[in-house]
Amino acid sequence: MRRWRKKIRDLTVSALDLPEDLVHGVPRMILTGDMRLAVERHRGVDLFSGELLRLKLEEGKLEIAGQGLVIRTIGRDEIQVEGKIERIQFVK
Repeated sequence: MRRWRKKIRDLTVSALDLPEDLVHGVPRMILTGDMRLAVERHRGVDLFSGELLRLKLEEGKLEIAGQGLVIRTIGRDEIQVEGKIERIQFVK
């Protein structure tokens, strides 16, 4: 069933010329230097400290590691983090 849905999504993306990340529900990240990160399409915060932020995604999790991390804004599906960002990693 999942293969069928993926094929339909892929056909939709190509036929309507839609951004692939939007259709597949993957996060969009905008990194400004090593000091600011905006993540769209997350599913909530799983863990937060000054050194680690773990976000829930549609599939898996996203870890942001660094120093002095601060959540500047958080919305239903967008979050902005500031601090010294050292690593961004997808985790299953």
